[in-house]
Amino acid sequence: MGSDEKSKILIIGATGYLGKFMVKASLSLGHPTYAYVRPIKPSNDSSRLELLKEFEAMGLTIFQGELDEHEKLVAALKQVDVVISTLPIPQLLEQFKIINAIKDAGNIKRFIPSEFGNDPARESTLALFEAIHEDRRKIRRATEAAEIPHTYVCGNTFGSYFVSYLLNPHEERDEVVVYGTGEAKGISLTVILFYLLFLKFFHSDAQ
Repeated sequence: MGSDEKSKILIIGATGYLGKFMVKASLSLGHPTYAYVRPIKPSNDSSRLELLKEFEAMGLTIFQGELDEHEKLVAALKQVDVVISTLPIPQLLEQFKIINAIKDAGNIKRFIPSEFGNDPARESTLALFEAIHEDRRKIRRATEAAEIPHTYVCGNTFGSYFVSYLLNPHEERDEVVVYGTGEAKGISLTVILFYLLFLKFFHSDAQ
């Protein structure tokens, strides 16, 4: 690729919390930018439809399809150089489908899986969080086994993402549970929120 030629970037999860920032950043840097999104239907959330219209006006090219539609995903991948996944925590293992499609496409120069959190290779944590880390490790190992050029981005935690996406601070609740012995001399608000958020996530997921 010539020094003046921009990478063609495909973003999966483009309408999510981080995805929309990735789209805007890629476009602002002059990259031909694409998104692979769930099929657009009249019944879709209106705010999502408006966001996609805004992105199209900015120059985004949209491919519609499910991650299960392997041939559609491969066809989209064949038109780009770089794949950025910003799928949320409940969909981390869905990235196996992306990895399989990348292998079949055979042209991707860089894959950035959905990490964007604490580094599972360096951090020890409570069992509640360890399940999330284990999912991330599985995706890393699969990416490496497929010999896909990759970059892991560990940005630690995003407070506003967890508060708005998982905690739902406007909901009323009778009680909350904070883990620990109570002997710590201090604990940051971020840590407290992080624990509360994942307690909520695992509780709702179990149901």
